[in-house]
Amino acid sequence: MYSYIKGELMEIFEDSIVVENNGIGYNIRIPGSIIDSLEGIGQKVKIYTYTYVREDAMLLYGFLTRDDLHIFRLLIGVGGIGPKGALAVLSVMTPDDLRFAVLADDDKTIAKAPGIGKKTAQRLIIELRDKLSLADTFVEQEASRLADRTSVRNGVKQEAVEALVALGYSPAEAMKAVNGVELTEETTVEEALKAALKQMSLL
Repeated sequence: MYSYIKGELMEIFEDSIVVENNGIGYNIRIPGSIIDSLEGIGQKVKIYTYTYVREDAMLLYGFLTRDDLHIFRLLIGVGGIGPKGALAVLSVMTPDDLRFAVLADDDKTIAKAPGIGKKTAQRLIIELRDKLSLADTFVEQEASRLADRTSVRNGVKQEAVEALVALGYSPAEAMKAVNGVELTEETTVEEALKAALKQMSLL
């Protein structure tokens, strides 16, 4: 129904926001993780939306990126996970965190989301494994930066995360450690991995 809504942020609640556009206030349900990314009341925002219709209500769900929206659509297609469950997952995991968790069969990390048990997490992995790929990881970052050196750094990050997962760390731990490493276009995968391991010891 709506691809996105662009307007002024008027209200912020624990699980929703109100965005005003042309005199109309849209109540949009959002993942809790978005709250920290909002500057505050009065800012101009662009929220990508999904319209959910049921017999007794028509609800809007919103996200800051198309990638978040894409993952939300995939999640609500999994048996046993509705919009509420999908928001719970995205409140504790980024799309990249979820990709790594699914591809690494890490049901424990996924099950940390409120209302998502181990069986549901395992079903999620089975149903999404063929719909997600590491190639999609860092897509949003690369799309927002056209410089080749940025793409190179993202490639180094991806390989470093894969190496850490292979060493037995969870995808979430690996992603957090690698994102905490400052990279330049000259940084090699080996250097990034060593720095990430050092970062692990400090976590």
